[in-house]
Amino acid sequence: MKNALILFLVTLAACNDGQSQNTPNLTQLSLAAALPVNFAMLLFPGFQPVDVIGPMDVFNALGNQTKIHCFFIAEAAEAVSFGAHHLKWFTRANPVSFSEGAYVPTYNFRNAPPIDVLLIPGGIGTRAPAPLLNSTIDYVRELYPSLKYLFTVCTGSGIAARAGVLDGKHATTNKLAWAQTIAHGPRVKWVAEARWVQDGNVWTSSGVMAGIDAALGFVTEVFSEAATVKVANGLEYIRHTNSTDDPFAALYGLTNEKNSTHPVLE
Repeated sequence: MKNALILFLVTLAACNDGQSQNTPNLTQLSLAAALPVNFAMLLFPGFQPVDVIGPMDVFNALGNQTKIHCFFIAEAAEAVSFGAHHLKWFTRANPVSFSEGAYVPTYNFRNAPPIDVLLIPGGIGTRAPAPLLNSTIDYVRELYPSLKYLFTVCTGSGIAARAGVLDGKHATTNKLAWAQTIAHGPRVKWVAEARWVQDGNVWTSSGVMAGIDAALGFVTEVFSEAATVKVANGLEYIRHTNSTDDPFAALYGLTNEKNSTHPVLE
């Protein structure tokens, strides 16, 4: 009887040990549940295409390693143009002719699935008069509390600022459009010399291509460096890993001492 009991306990211990090695523990399950899955790319007339596609390609490539769902979202379920000449409020001193494209949103504001990460691009459309952007600004304001992360590229931070979701936070934006954009956020702690800035669950990047580096930085912070290396190598992209290295701030005469509205986030 004693030998049988010992054999039973040994067998039970072996089974538990095998289960612990092959079954995720509660900590692992909690971490997996906390990771973002649904990435929404916000579209509006006159958005900058690469602001959307650059980071989206990073997130989409990450989908080879973990569950990721990327999609487009806009106010209405109709094609959204990224051209500027069709915008009635937009004028050029020297009009130029160029081909125009459009993206078709996957969802509209009313039927989108739960969103973990909202990406707001920049573009000439961010300069639209308030009435034309009010629905988009309102949507960002209402959605933000339910997001795991907010991610803006270029002058997309201007939309976030107008929604009030950057108030009290450190942020950056396109350096060529610096003065115009920061005027939308008097309570934002704007950082001039930054390729991208993270403050809590909010990520803001400098102009256009900086969004790719910010997206890779996001993957490192939220997922892992190993995941980022695989994504960058797969895209054959040479990363800028220093978020404070911004040559365009110097190009446009912007410095933290003279142009930032708050001490730099450490």
